[in-house]
Amino acid sequence: MTLAARLALTSSLALILATPALAEDAADADFHQAPTNDIIVTAPIQRDRMDVLANSVAISGEKLLSVTRSTIGETLQHTPGVTASSFGPNASRPILRGLSGSRAPVLTDGIGSIDVSNTSADHPVVINPLLADRIEVVRGPEGLLYDSAALGGVVNVMDKRIPRAVPDEAIHTELVGGYGSAANERSIGGSIDAPIGKNFVIHADGSYLKSGDLDIGGHVLTRAGRTEALASAALPPEEHDDHGHDHGHDEEEAIDFAGNAALRGKLPNSANKTWTAGVGAAYITETGSFGLSYSHYDSLYGIPVRYATAPGQHQEAPRLDVRQNRLDARAEIETGGDLLKAIKIRTGYASYRHYELEESGEIGTAFYNDGFEGRVELVQADHGAWRGATGAQFSTRDFNVVGEEAFLPKSSSSKLSAFTLQQLDYGAFKVEGALRYEHSDAKATPLDDQPQFFAGSRQFDTVSGSLGASYAVANGWRVGANLMRTERAPTPEELFANGPHHGTETFEIGDPALDTERAWGLEAVLHGRGTGFTFDASIYHNRYSSFIYDVRTGGLEDGLPVYQILQGKARFWGVEAGGSLDLATIGDFTIKADALGDYTRATIKSDGPAPRIPPLRLLGGLGAESGRIDGRVEVEWVDKARRLAPNETPTDSYTLVNAALTFHPFEGDKTTAIMLSANNIFDVNARRHASFLKDFSPLAGRDFRITTRFSL
Repeated sequence: MTLAARLALTSSLALILATPALAEDAADADFHQAPTNDIIVTAPIQRDRMDVLANSVAISGEKLLSVTRSTIGETLQHTPGVTASSFGPNASRPILRGLSGSRAPVLTDGIGSIDVSNTSADHPVVINPLLADRIEVVRGPEGLLYDSAALGGVVNVMDKRIPRAVPDEAIHTELVGGYGSAANERSIGGSIDAPIGKNFVIHADGSYLKSGDLDIGGHVLTRAGRTEALASAALPPEEHDDHGHDHGHDEEEAIDFAGNAALRGKLPNSANKTWTAGVGAAYITETGSFGLSYSHYDSLYGIPVRYATAPGQHQEAPRLDVRQNRLDARAEIETGGDLLKAIKIRTGYASYRHYELEESGEIGTAFYNDGFEGRVELVQADHGAWRGATGAQFSTRDFNVVGEEAFLPKSSSSKLSAFTLQQLDYGAFKVEGALRYEHSDAKATPLDDQPQFFAGSRQFDTVSGSLGASYAVANGWRVGANLMRTERAPTPEELFANGPHHGTETFEIGDPALDTERAWGLEAVLHGRGTGFTFDASIYHNRYSSFIYDVRTGGLEDGLPVYQILQGKARFWGVEAGGSLDLATIGDFTIKADALGDYTRATIKSDGPAPRIPPLRLLGGLGAESGRIDGRVEVEWVDKARRLAPNETPTDSYTLVNAALTFHPFEGDKTTAIMLSANNIFDVNARRHASFLKDFSPLAGRDFRITTRFSL
């Protein structure tokens, strides 16, 4: 049994022993009540969004149903300050205010997804949006409760795998399913919660998704890529050889540059098949709960090909075979004391592996990751205006890459953290502060046949803090400001990488001498709520003294473009705004308008614009809502990427038009819905600038969808 497994077992036993004898009767819960999106629950202390010192977002219920896609990144794509990495339709992480990877933590119920999604853009986040009950993007001081890299925010996905309440019915069933035409996507998911006695509830869930190659609105390659490929096709074999063409002169083995230039209408190698299953149980009373769960994730999907457009370039069509088994535990105890109001404990252990498959089906490279994470939160009893929470968090990870294309050595890492969040609430005036300390260890132990990798260990001690205040300037309007100082330890991937990674078609080179990444961040916010309207806006400025980033050098190694990890001064600033307004009431329908916009500008002092920063985006919608039928039309415009990093290719602007019609079959029950939608109605060939594959992998073309959710 590994160290992580022993820690997971020990923690779970500790949870059981620590849970006191609880009251006899648990409060029954109405599972058919529509959830609210105005409360942020990711933190020991629940907050109204009006009171949060940052532009945080909560998505649940019908809103979550309308945006759910096969990945977390695509599900959150229309959230202010969030775009998606779009590494094809099956591996898309959220990008928060231009920050990605380990700077954009993705959590499940407050702890990490325990996968390798932050290692590379082609690796999936092992969280299934089909089973999500609520997704929050949390920014400001609350983010430091979970990670030191919180300047862009933290994504937390919550499900019901460990039940939080006892249903007020004999059995409660939820079903969600849908069909999307662009990829012939068929999906279904469901869960069952059943009470046993007054305090015990059991849970089971599962999901299945299968899709084919994605329909796109034009050519696979950009105009510049097609031009280069056609020019390469016209070269004689001798010139191919002079450029280092690895395939010689055999026409059957040579890359068909002309064929690559002609590809259109379909995105090859983008099919997906994913299924999940999970069971859970919990003992719940009015003063606490304890629960356990087990889950399994299994996925096989293709990575869009980085097509060769010039001699010497490498070209493959890899697929990833992903599997994770996971155990989770959660305990919450309301102590009712004068010092502590509650104790919350959360642990998780996962064994993960994925294989990167060659076109022949053989395993090219294997990734293995065993990880454990646990946290405890002590929620203080309220004393007048003062409330808060303090806690500790521990995680450990054993990671290994095996195969000829391994770009990382075997490594282990651990992190021990302590944190606190304190608030003073005087009604109109609120003050909030957070502090987080982390001790991180990273150790690389290359195998004997891997002399290219660095062997050794690094240790880092970091302290991050935040202080802010807000003031109610008028009824329903609040302004606030928040100052953050963050320090982040480099990841093993940033420190130790040195080799070809064919999943991303890159040659990655790390730097074992990296220093701690340090930054100052300042954010000002404005929240407004009133009869028939909402408004939220923020402006932020982040200044890094030792920003860690990768840059495309322009060179080739093993036929792959070289990306080098560097460190330097950087500045990020941006704006976000969004709101809604009731325009009129016509019969049973309320006519609503909504809009959002965001923009991030990032500059690295020594190199100019930072790579893959999303350009200006504007989105506006017009809808009609009633008790039974809702309709909406929206237009999204994304500007051309005008600020380019060295060796970065441009991205054209695009405009997408979407429409949706939602029907609620049961009067007064918003948790059950049938939705018909048409996305990218005009079949636009659109590309996200934040994607590594933007030149080879457009977004989905015209897509007609039917999505259903039943709560029974």
